[in-house]
This record gives sequence, C-alpha cells and structure tokens, in this order.
Amino acid sequence: MVRAFAGVMLIGLLCAGCATEPAVTPPPKQQFATPRRVVEMAADAAPSGVLGIVDMTVRGTGIDDGYVYLNSEEDYRDQRNLSIAIPPQAVAAFKERFGAAPEDFFKGKHIHVRGMARRVKISFISNGRVTEKYYYLTHLTAGAPTQITLVP
Repeated sequence: MVRAFAGVMLIGLLCAGCATEPAVTPPPKQQFATPRRVVEMAADAAPSGVLGIVDMTVRGTGIDDGYVYLNSEEDYRDQRNLSIAIPPQAVAAFKERFGAAPEDFFKGKHIHVRGMARRVKISFISNGRVTEKYYYLTHLTAGAPTQITLVP
C-alpha cells in the first residue's frame, strides 16, 4: 500500500512538473566585501585564503620587488589595510589595458577586485638577516587586469 502510494505520488509529481514552466531562479545578487571585512575573513581562514570581490578605494600605492601594491589605507602597515598585489609579470598587461602604470592609474579610484585574499607574514630584517619579529598584511593578488573593475 505504501509503495503504491509512493509510486502514484512520484508519477503525479513528474506529470505536474511537465505541465508547468520550469522555475527560473534569478542569479544571486553579487556580494561585495569591504577591505576591513576581507582582512578579518582572511585572518579567520589563515593559512588558507578567502575568495570574493572587494569594494575599495585605492588610498595608497607602492612598489616593492617589482610588485605594485594598491592599498585600501594610506599606510600599508595599518592592520585594516588590504593590499592588491600586482605581480611583476602582470604589470605590462595592466599598463596596456589602462594606459598608465597601475600605481599611478588606480590611485584615488574606486574599484572592485575579484580574487583570493590571504594573510601574509612579513618578517623584520636587521643587518640583512631575518629576525624573529614579524607582522601580518593581507594581500589579494591580481595577476590579470580583468580582476579589477573601475566603479563609476
């Protein structure tokens, strides 16, 4: 009796599904995180990272070892800072797409950046040697210009 009832219900559900139009689920609204939120999430996920889209204004820039950094805070050492790290091999592609060096082009601009943010350990160096002292920064690597979108 239970099997017969389950069979009838299954057939009824299948037929009902054929008789109506399929439900269309709208895509989820894109979620943007603030730099501070990304820094918190990356710290919580360490040593792994967090994938997402950050909404930020570039308040500072810098270059170190060929990397270009776009910072959410004027002082990159600020614990709330999120640095967008553009690797040396990608800098030329950014210059080509945006028409200027990324450290100049993005300064003061509002951007969305898609990628993986990770907490990075930065060791202090004294007399050319790494010391036991360190601090953390949060970096999101943008290896392609398509990861950054200008916000009007």
